[in-house]
Amino acid sequence: MRDWTWEYDGYDPAEERLRESLCALGNGYFATRGATPECPADTAHYPGTYAAGCYNRLTSTVAGRQIENEDMVNLPNWLPLRFRIRDDGDDSAATNGWFTPDSTALVDHHQTLDLRTGTLARTATYEDPRGRRLSVRQLRFVHMADPHLAALRTEFTAQGWTGEIEVESAIDGTVTNNGVARYRQLDGHHLSGISRGNSGADTVWLACRTSTSDIRIAMAARITVEGPMRPVPTDHEPARAAQILRLTLTADRTVTADKTVALHTSRDPAISDPLGAAVDRVNTAPRFHELLLSHQAAWQQLWQRADIQVPGEAGRILRLHLFHVLQTLSPHTADLDVGVPARGLHGEAYRGHVFWDELFVLPYLNLHFPEVSRALLTYRHRRLDQACHGAREAGRAGAMYPWQSGSDGREETQELHLNPRSGRWLPDHSRLQHHVGSAIAYNVWQYCRASGDTQFLHTKGAEMLLQISRFWSDAATYDAALGRYRIRAVVGPDEYHDAYPGAATPGLDDNAYTNVTAAWVLARTLDVLESLPEPRRRELSERTGLEARELDRWEDISRLLHVPFHDGVISQFQGYGNLKELAWDAYRVRYGDIRRLDRILEAEGDTVNGYRASKQADVLMLGYLFPPGELRSLFSRLGHDMDDALWQRTVDYYLRRTSHGSTLSGLVHGWVLARGRPEQAWAYCKEALEGDIADLQGGTTGEGIHLGAMAGTLDLVQRGLSGLQTLDDALGLDPVPLPELSTYGFALRYRGHLGVHFRMRPGQLEITVPDSDLSPIDIELTDRSISVKPGETYLLPLPGH
Repeated sequence: MRDWTWEYDGYDPAEERLRESLCALGNGYFATRGATPECPADTAHYPGTYAAGCYNRLTSTVAGRQIENEDMVNLPNWLPLRFRIRDDGDDSAATNGWFTPDSTALVDHHQTLDLRTGTLARTATYEDPRGRRLSVRQLRFVHMADPHLAALRTEFTAQGWTGEIEVESAIDGTVTNNGVARYRQLDGHHLSGISRGNSGADTVWLACRTSTSDIRIAMAARITVEGPMRPVPTDHEPARAAQILRLTLTADRTVTADKTVALHTSRDPAISDPLGAAVDRVNTAPRFHELLLSHQAAWQQLWQRADIQVPGEAGRILRLHLFHVLQTLSPHTADLDVGVPARGLHGEAYRGHVFWDELFVLPYLNLHFPEVSRALLTYRHRRLDQACHGAREAGRAGAMYPWQSGSDGREETQELHLNPRSGRWLPDHSRLQHHVGSAIAYNVWQYCRASGDTQFLHTKGAEMLLQISRFWSDAATYDAALGRYRIRAVVGPDEYHDAYPGAATPGLDDNAYTNVTAAWVLARTLDVLESLPEPRRRELSERTGLEARELDRWEDISRLLHVPFHDGVISQFQGYGNLKELAWDAYRVRYGDIRRLDRILEAEGDTVNGYRASKQADVLMLGYLFPPGELRSLFSRLGHDMDDALWQRTVDYYLRRTSHGSTLSGLVHGWVLARGRPEQAWAYCKEALEGDIADLQGGTTGEGIHLGAMAGTLDLVQRGLSGLQTLDDALGLDPVPLPELSTYGFALRYRGHLGVHFRMRPGQLEITVPDSDLSPIDIELTDRSISVKPGETYLLPLPGH
């Protein structure tokens, strides 16, 4: 079972927030961190609960400026369940304090996260000053079948004594957004209008609303006890709905308390009001055991659709990554208007915003849960008008999607960010990462190729592609001296570089990744428009005012966008080769971990803008997105000969100049190296795998998992190592097994076929297509083509492997 469980023995307050993120439970609608129910938020504990798409906007004063930020809201905490041993014969309030793991009363502590069943189990033993030991065992889940329910079972056992304990179960509305130290100067009080009450003898409720977005939120909690107990009349605190019970324990006999919780918001369909819906749902919910069975059945179905077979520790980590991807983006997501939150529903880092991380997430989902991918792309389409408005505000045509998106699709990127090393608030220019539009276009293309969803491609997809192409066309200006088009004043994926040294204005010219992907978007949009049925093309042209001269310009730009070079390699941006070299070894000796080199240099009074030093893959992202053949064709279209020698020189050049200050960096470098230098790839793949479990970015995982990197490691196996491509009417395969990972398997969903299984072994590829009445699947390998009919299994030798 170790392949399916993550266990934590003992209690370490310094590690608690990391464990809370890694042990968070969710179902796509909401998630709750794996916090201890006895403890409120403090320096060690942070019991956050977050509903997908639930945002609120507040204004704060920072460095003398009024700053507006939108956050994913920390909802009322449903976990609280604390307990203490009552003194014999004392019918007043118990004289002993509430047990917490931070007290000297804790004897032992153990947690087990079970991925197969989506449950978190916890055992603890406490001892009071009189030597009485209380054993506590808890099991919790956030229901994967009914997305509005969660449950917590607590079993109390008196070890060799008989007496009474007092248990308080509550819903806590005093919570704020306070989970990220860098944001604590910002206002985090998002909940207002809090009310609370009872519904029958065993149920309490709490209702509130967000202060500006006016989302109404309601929770109801029912507690039932198996064993002797008596309720205690309880006065609710102003923002806390509580129930107090006294349980009679007999030596070595177990008494069980089950807490079932329902959550509804005014964003939910098919309800009259959130409070009535929450109370009704919790009152009609089955008992704990029945809920657990249906929850486990739902998880079993998810694993059948998405499990990945990789041996050893790598496989165990990949399964954890898949678990957290599915908790954030489950089939329930298909019914929601939400994007891909970069840090999952696991914490408050990046304020729950939607970045470009879907670029690393959707390629995996496309081949397992295409309905979820479609919903996530529909989130972008619903905000197409806002993206067009953003472009107009910037003096551009088309759609300029924001670098950070939240509720309505406006730009949510902060204007200032804090360097915790120096304590200074600095201008944030990351909103100039307009390549996010290309990421959206890429995802539209990849989704439609994988799913065969031409209806989406010809409607919402074509509309997004058209407006993103319009933006790139308008952003490109012709330089007669170069005979090329240029895109100026942008920031690339590297993020360290946001201006030229000494420049008065931010932005860089001709970021290679931005220009090459813009050229790709223009070319693909032309392909899509040409493939549209004539009535649809005419309708789209009339509605958007598309003219033939625009198409001619797109064709021209897609072939003449400038790609800079220096020293025989692709330049990250124009002028990159003129920057100073950094004394890498000296900085490593001085600081040890230099992943956040930008913060180190700024604290020294310097800036990374002056150096050839990158946070993460930038130019090399091109090798992540495009297989070698497609990348060569793309450069050829732009008038450049991209041979393997040029690419390998470019890889070497940037490998030596990257600090890997992002969890995505190891993933991209591992993916790129796997294609040409498998013997070097594993070190980077291993870093990508361990990014969150080892918290390699220095405390950031406790603020929320890194969803893009987690999904990307799954896709590394699914597409990176297998060479899997979704072609027009076939699947392409070109496996490149790593020495450390040469045996693996996965099942996927392709064009209606469910459970198409691929198994790689050294020198052999096995393909199984389940029996159905669908057409055969065509497979293109480097040296042959085959067609696999439903019900057939093919064993194929792989020469040279």
